[in-house]
Amino acid sequence: MDSAKKNNAVEEILDWIESILFSIFSVSLIFTFGLRPAQVKGDSMVPTLHDQDKLIMSNWFYKPKARDIVVINCRNLNEAIVKRVIATGGQKVDIDFDEGKVYVDGVEQYEPYINDITTRSYENEGIAAFKYPVTVPDGYVFVLGDNRNNSVDSRTTYVGFVNENDIIGHVVFRFYPFNSFGGVE
Repeated sequence: MDSAKKNNAVEEILDWIESILFSIFSVSLIFTFGLRPAQVKGDSMVPTLHDQDKLIMSNWFYKPKARDIVVINCRNLNEAIVKRVIATGGQKVDIDFDEGKVYVDGVEQYEPYINDITTRSYENEGIAAFKYPVTVPDGYVFVLGDNRNNSVDSRTTYVGFVNENDIIGHVVFRFYPFNSFGGVE
């Protein structure tokens, strides 16, 4: 009888170990290939996101589309940046810096999420990436920060057009600060 109890105890311990290892493997798989944490650095996405906001992003079966908030591996800045997709491959972007309006394929964009109208062109700073209008090449996106006049984005030579392969993921939700927990639009 004692050997039967020992066998049951060993089997139960092995079941627990198997469950724990499966859980660790599953969580690792999800966070490696599906959901990953990211952090906002700076104020380029104000008022939507703020410095030090903590986010969850996903890249599972992701195809960029306008208005998505994405995390980008920006090689020229040697860091990950968070920006909003304005246009995708084949679309024409035009910015009227005098009026502060952004146009995609000739249609003025309704942008209730921006901090201020788009007046900074970066031409005077010598880092303007384009003369407008400009057509986004296939496989690339054009991104802007929501805080348009305090954002290093596709308007600059530091970012320019973003290769879709450099998009680490799109933002799914914010988990910190806790009073802002939830989806991000």
